[in-house]
Amino acid sequence: MCKLLWIGMITAILSSGGAFADWLPNQTPENQVISISTVIDVIGFVSDSTQFSWVTASPGAIPTGMLGAGQSVADLSYHDSTMTNGGHLMMNKQVDFDSKDKSAGMNNLETQKVLTYNGIDGSHLVGEEEYTLSVAGRSGSSDDAIRCVFSQGSGADLPSFCNIVTAKSSLINVNSAQISTRGGVRAVASSADVPAALNYQIAVTPDSNSGSKFAEGTVKTVFAGSIMEARDTTGENWNKTSATNTWKDSSSVTGGIKNFQKSFGYTSGLRV
Repeated sequence: MCKLLWIGMITAILSSGGAFADWLPNQTPENQVISISTVIDVIGFVSDSTQFSWVTASPGAIPTGMLGAGQSVADLSYHDSTMTNGGHLMMNKQVDFDSKDKSAGMNNLETQKVLTYNGIDGSHLVGEEEYTLSVAGRSGSSDDAIRCVFSQGSGADLPSFCNIVTAKSSLINVNSAQISTRGGVRAVASSADVPAALNYQIAVTPDSNSGSKFAEGTVKTVFAGSIMEARDTTGENWNKTSATNTWKDSSSVTGGIKNFQKSFGYTSGLRV
């Protein structure tokens, strides 16, 4: 999101401790740090799955319906799964989460995975990895109504922004490959000049140990987003939609894969 604010208003946001102090939600007094490491080297059946969901709001509690005045909410979800019905899988996966406020360039959730797979007697690998980040916030009240993941209904208080982005990759009937992925998401910050962020990368190449010049299988990726923005912080337009933006990028490859790489980067914050 790129808010066009008066210089005086930006100064107040960055220096005051009021309702507008953080465009992203800020951390709670109780913070959590989670680290999960996975190392697998198996010939045979493998099933590995990680699911993560985090919702945080400030100021105040997570809203059950409408956002409060000056409130922002971040909703982060992550899912990763890998399964084989045989063959040789070697995988190293790391998932790290820290709920503390993050500065620009730092992430609350970071993941990294590297795997090689070779099917035996017709066995194959399937897998999926998906990140979704949704952030919404509201400056004040309005008599108009728009629909949003956090606020809907006639005559309701409206969010000044309502943004959702997702990055997803799918592995289907992979017989042989080396696959690496990396992801990072930032959803809380202590100052309004730190934007939300979602980054994801995937690379698929032949497994050098197999002797084949190609990876074999189907790989798909989808990157998508929906952005809704207001413009003013005072006057008639402080909660009226001034910009919408939607996009979707899809790729799918099947067969002998010599090289497949995709990357996605997203930041959303105040223009200071």
